Amino acid sequence: MLAAKTKAPDFTLSDKEGNAVSLADFRGKKVVLYFYPKDNTPGCSKQACAFAGAYEEFKKRDVAVVGISKDSIASHQKFADKYNLPFILLSDPELIAIKAYDVWQEKKLYGKVSMGVVRATYLIDEEGNIEHVIPKAKPDTNAAEILEYLQSM
Repeated sequence: MLAAKTKAPDFTLSDKEGNAVSLADFRGKKVVLYFYPKDNTPGCSKQACAFAGAYEEFKKRDVAVVGISKDSIASHQKFADKYNLPFILLSDPELIAIKAYDVWQEKKLYGKVSMGVVRATYLIDEEGNIEHVIPKAKPDTNAAEILEYLQSM
């Protein structure tokens, strides 16, 4: 995992409409950058819905919410439509941001070892620096945990 108080790696990825989105586009506002394994899986759906439910609170604080996985643009479109997700989903099939943010790691499931995206969340400040890191984000409490952190500032 990348550490707080370090420069956030910039990237340019496609959103669910195929538009190019860069981290630099958000200079001047905070960004919740959350990485998740796969669209339409129970944990990832729960996490996305929690961010959707808290989206107005993030908007009030002028904080952008961006979810990143290695799923395709088409998969993101279906996922966003199915759950009415109001925030940005970025497709990273080439693992550009996923590797830059050190969330492509060895995972174990039922004794089988494989590489995959670990669920992690970064809060990026207005100048593009990592302000806060949640290395093992929990799907159901991730959004609330970030809001709690923002309120404590």
